[in-house]
Amino acid sequence: MPFNSQQSPLHLTTIGNPSLPRIVFLHGFLGSGSDWLPIARQLQDEYCSLMIDLPGHGESDIEANGNPDLFFTATVDALAMELSRSAAPEPCFLVGYSMGGRIALSLLLRHPELFEKAIIVSASPGLRTEEERRSRRESDEGIARKIERNFEGFITAWYEQPLFATLKNHPIFKEVESERKINSPENLALALRLLGTGQQPSAWDELQKNRVPIQFFAGEKDLKFVEIGRQMVNLFTESTLEIFPGCGHTLHLENRELFLDRLTQFFNKHQQS
Repeated sequence: MPFNSQQSPLHLTTIGNPSLPRIVFLHGFLGSGSDWLPIARQLQDEYCSLMIDLPGHGESDIEANGNPDLFFTATVDALAMELSRSAAPEPCFLVGYSMGGRIALSLLLRHPELFEKAIIVSASPGLRTEEERRSRRESDEGIARKIERNFEGFITAWYEQPLFATLKNHPIFKEVESERKINSPENLALALRLLGTGQQPSAWDELQKNRVPIQFFAGEKDLKFVEIGRQMVNLFTESTLEIFPGCGHTLHLENRELFLDRLTQFFNKHQQS
């Protein structure tokens, strides 16, 4: 059976007047579009926020039909189709975090006409070689099985990773941890198998062709993604890297005020041009 990207519609939540400039928000693995609600509410006088539940998260279902190697790109194209229906004629702004950042970057590179500017948070353009992708798929399969066997135990172990150390010490952590347990473990395991970094086609070569302005955000303590951000910025001139002091992987949760400040500075510049 060929892959049908339309079998599982994507759930979309909108905050703000649709006549305002629009920002599309894509969440990370284990999250949902509602992760962005506090930010969307603070932006609603200036922007209309579109918060999408990615496949297998929140209220968006996920089904494996056909070739799993096609799922990532089909998801990107399904998002573009949804935005073409939902968005105003003028280009949107785009924000993606972690898994959502990987998807956002691919969405931007495949459908640049949809976007005016983008912010990519704690994310990469994928792995460069098939060998790296194969190794990552094997690792993700092990994680997916842990999710299916003992979901609560997996959540506890997931946030023991060093990149979440600053989040664990943050007052918001207990709330975040509770929200993660709302998702379906079966759907999350399938999402990891189909949307994990090992399933993502490398976008490193396409970065050099991009002409849409991007800001890459990384937490100072998230050394892996600071380095990835530097590598991405070196590939083309229409980008900058903002490093958030004292933050780890979840910088938009750990320092929401600074995140909002940098976001509005970058996106508001369009009004002056």
